[in-house]
Amino acid sequence: QVQLVESGGGLVQPGGSLRLSCAASGSAFSIYAMGWYRQAPGKQFELVAAITRDGSTNYTDSVKGRFTISIENAKNTVYLQMNNLKPEDTAVYHCYRDPDCSPCARSWGRGTQVTVSS
Repeated sequence: QVQLVESGGGLVQPGGSLRLSCAASGSAFSIYAMGWYRQAPGKQFELVAAITRDGSTNYTDSVKGRFTISIENAKNTVYLQMNNLKPEDTAVYHCYRDPDCSPCARSWGRGTQVTVSS
């Protein structure tokens, strides 16, 4: 069974930075893509950033220029560097992993809380 464990969340002041990590284990298949979604109270579940195994990236407009996603395929780990954080970035951040097989299910982490407040 695939396990994804997120870390790096916390409380930060507006303008501050955090780095989220998500380490995957237990998969028999290599990575096709990994990424991050977030869930804020009263808001839709939103894709924040995604990255494929070859490094192609995709960001939601509200985080472009502030967040950077990266991947270490050998470590089955994805990172999200978040700079210039804003109160509207407050949410639970969940990572996911798409394996390189078909048909195969996406795996999800339980989430890590990010709170941006003064």
